[in-house]
Amino acid sequence: MSHQPLRIGLIGAGGISLNHLPHLLALGAEVYVYSQEGAAELVAAHGGTAVETLDELLDRVDIVDVVTPTVTHFDVVSRALEAGKHVISEKPLTRTPEQASELLQKAADAGRQLYPAHVVRWFPEYVQLKRAVDAGQLGELAVLRFSRSGAYPTRTPWFADRALSGGIIMDQMIHDLDIARWVAGEVVTVSAVSSRAGDATAPVEAAHVLLTHASGAISHIAGLWGPEHLAFTTEFSVSGTGGTLEHSSAAQRNVLTDLAVSTVGGEAVPDTDPAEDPYYLELQDFLRAFADGETPRVTAADGAAAVAIAAAALESLETGQPVDLTAKGW
Repeated sequence: MSHQPLRIGLIGAGGISLNHLPHLLALGAEVYVYSQEGAAELVAAHGGTAVETLDELLDRVDIVDVVTPTVTHFDVVSRALEAGKHVISEKPLTRTPEQASELLQKAADAGRQLYPAHVVRWFPEYVQLKRAVDAGQLGELAVLRFSRSGAYPTRTPWFADRALSGGIIMDQMIHDLDIARWVAGEVVTVSAVSSRAGDATAPVEAAHVLLTHASGAISHIAGLWGPEHLAFTTEFSVSGTGGTLEHSSAAQRNVLTDLAVSTVGGEAVPDTDPAEDPYYLELQDFLRAFADGETPRVTAADGAAAVAIAAAALESLETGQPVDLTAKGW
């Protein structure tokens, strides 16, 4: 077996790159970084090699990790697949379901693996939930509730532009849309409502999405982008005929406060235990899949399904009506 290190190209140098580059290096990869801005600073702080062009990066690497803004995912991932590279893409896989379907076909045509970075599948509370459901401990699922709250992402303007990011549903709540499908199975109908308050300097946005699963289970998903001092929290409560399993990240703290201590532009990701960092575990699984072909915890098809559910929720926001996901052909 060759001991030559994996050569991985990281495309993008924004906030989420800080949850990729150090872990790729810790996993023993040679990492090359390309970004229109920030690559040199990122490499200086964490390691790796900055390159000047995307073509240079593609020439040097075997695997590409895409951490660029959502609206660029389709084009960047397409370039990488066409260059014969395996690809990891930050969530959402693409901005639209049609783009996601096309990427799945491109990956199949190229004979390359493509994985979306739905990292919440590696957070221990959600792993425990999935195992409990699969083991039958909760019986037949009835009602699932998920919530996710954090500061409004004012640090980067494109997050707030629904055309670019898909807004709170496509960017933040897609994590819980994915988990709901992972735990309770395929989704058949989607309804959504949202509200917005404040102005560009102090915005607050909330959304609620209701999913009906093919099994008959109902999932309610709530998302909040709040004031800049709002700590990142996640919660779920999943009930079935066999009992209920609940999680609250806020309840794990001895003291809970929500006071106006200034942060810079909002929190991008939750705190994690460095010893069992879900981002590390996720990337480790993906690299193992590239090496031996074993299917990891999330697939490109899962990523496409999450995009379809989020897109249906956005359509429901516009029409005020439930969306029949099974009739969409996505």
